[in-house]
Amino acid sequence: MKKSQSALWSANVDLKKNSQLKKFCDQLESKGFIRNKSNFKNLWKWSIKNNEKFWSEVWDFTKIKGDKKGSILKKNKIFYKNIFFPKSQLNYAENLLKKRNNEIAINFLSESSLKKEISWRELYVKVCKFSYYLKNINIQENDRIAAYVPNSIESIIAFLASSKNGLVWSSCSPDFGSDGVIDRFSQIKPKVLITCDYYFYNGKKINILKKIPEILKKIKSIKEVIVFPYGNKFDSKLGSGFKDFNLILGKSKIDKSFKKFPFNHPLYILYSSGTTGVPKCITHGAGNVLIEHNKEFSLHCNVKSNDKVFYYTTTGWMMWNWLVGALSTGASLYLYDGSPTYPTKDILIKFCAKEKINLFGVSAKYIDFLKKEKLNFKNQNLSNLNTIASTGSPLVKESFEFVYENIKKDVHLASISGGTDVVGCLVLGNLFSKVYAGEIQGESLGLDVDIYNENGKKVSGNKKGELVIKKPFPTMPIKFWNDKKDKKFKKAYFSKYKNIWHHGDFIQRTRNNGFIILGRSDATLNPGGVRIGTAEIYRQVENIDFIRESLVVGQNLKDDVKVILFVLLKTNKKLDEKNISLIKDKIKRNCSPKHVPYKIIQVPDIPRTKSGKIVELSVKKAIHGEKIDNLQALANPNSLLFFKKLYENKILNEK
Repeated sequence: MKKSQSALWSANVDLKKNSQLKKFCDQLESKGFIRNKSNFKNLWKWSIKNNEKFWSEVWDFTKIKGDKKGSILKKNKIFYKNIFFPKSQLNYAENLLKKRNNEIAINFLSESSLKKEISWRELYVKVCKFSYYLKNINIQENDRIAAYVPNSIESIIAFLASSKNGLVWSSCSPDFGSDGVIDRFSQIKPKVLITCDYYFYNGKKINILKKIPEILKKIKSIKEVIVFPYGNKFDSKLGSGFKDFNLILGKSKIDKSFKKFPFNHPLYILYSSGTTGVPKCITHGAGNVLIEHNKEFSLHCNVKSNDKVFYYTTTGWMMWNWLVGALSTGASLYLYDGSPTYPTKDILIKFCAKEKINLFGVSAKYIDFLKKEKLNFKNQNLSNLNTIASTGSPLVKESFEFVYENIKKDVHLASISGGTDVVGCLVLGNLFSKVYAGEIQGESLGLDVDIYNENGKKVSGNKKGELVIKKPFPTMPIKFWNDKKDKKFKKAYFSKYKNIWHHGDFIQRTRNNGFIILGRSDATLNPGGVRIGTAEIYRQVENIDFIRESLVVGQNLKDDVKVILFVLLKTNKKLDEKNISLIKDKIKRNCSPKHVPYKIIQVPDIPRTKSGKIVELSVKKAIHGEKIDNLQALANPNSLLFFKKLYENKILNEK
């Protein structure tokens, strides 16, 4: 790979000088830990070589409220049995509610134009009131609270109250059908279900409450259902058996106590996508999440007190949990609930401009969408926008260039990657490194990230390989719920390499000390024995003008793998031989002959998860006639019918 001709962006002297990362380095230098204060690679190397000192310093720098005592790391020969801060204690909610003033803590906007806001003082009071209520109905430490909720202020109040009491939170977004909710929540046996009366998406008002009876029928552990209104009040009277969230807050006392729990006390349960079977219940610890998010927001994203942070997400995506963590920095949260392209295609950018957002986060697919629509935002006042974070899938080179040409020239564009497994990032941005098109800037501090080949050996130079973590780190899940002898846990992360975390991403290091994610490892293609990441093909295809989106899989055929490319074209476009030749020529010219698809087929839709990720494995199963589990995990399960028919009619076997 050639080194980029020039960087798209680098932080100016004043920005670096006044950054949280620089202040952290000053703290380390004052204690004699480091010398070169502006070289990120050297800082990262120090952080993994001295990981106990590093995490202790992060605790101090980000002013975690709690009792830091005893050793930083209780060591064990087994990777995942290493325990960080084994004797330390804290309360997660107390760390997110440090402010008690009348400034805005959370601002909410719905696609329906409904607006709400809450001050830090009001947030504190409502969390303490709901905390009191949960104690009063005898919901005890480690009991589970399930939430089937939109991305709203009330959802955050309920979550913080849950964490304040040492309960275990788990949420699903309301676009999940009842089967998807049951698949997830039935595994953890919650005692309380929190929900909402309705939500909006793409101009439609969608009822949530009508799904609740079926959920209650299947999950017998739920003893109480608490409902909050999406608007300022309920449109109609609540049915029997449902408790009014606002009425509860009105009657409850304020419980000002913040009991400290062990650092590794369970905080919430997230779920794997569920596209390959029943979703795994990934359980994360309170202190583990807190210290990792503090590090990412402060040191990597330069978020400070009084900043405004907006990440477009739902409560069913880990980015919601990540976003809420920004409260610990003293930053205000900005929530948008609804379709990212309704009522206008540029609604999210307009929201950033109107509210003077400092950090805006969104999926790479959204940026790709803006690029495809050829939208330009130079007339928007984005002077306060310091950082744009992109995740969910690799951000291609052309989309990087689009951001700097059409959104804002002077902005830190940080492509970030990690996932539900670590509820954070493994590789992401920083202010000491330059931004190059198509590249993630560097490693996450304190995480010993590396690239291995199939034989478990470190790859050299810019060769492709598997993303691994070689040393224990705080945001390893503390467990999978109901996973006897850690059987599922070990299979998920430690079945490929002995005692080394295998993350499941196919990745490549660049000559700029950055990274390119080439796709999920289990979706890589192997035509003629050559391993190809799906993102390598997407990078070529998705900047072709007439293509809206694409999906590529490998078809097993005659002891080999054939590359099959599916393309979703712009409205009223038809795929003809001329277009097929153009696509193939571009892939061959910019990649290799091995990358060229065996077949290119136009499709009516691309299957995706609720969080917008395309599901290559489900399509691969469909074209091979295999059973596809848990269709409830998909946002558009009917889209798979097209691919099933390809198998049934043996179309892919035709020349």
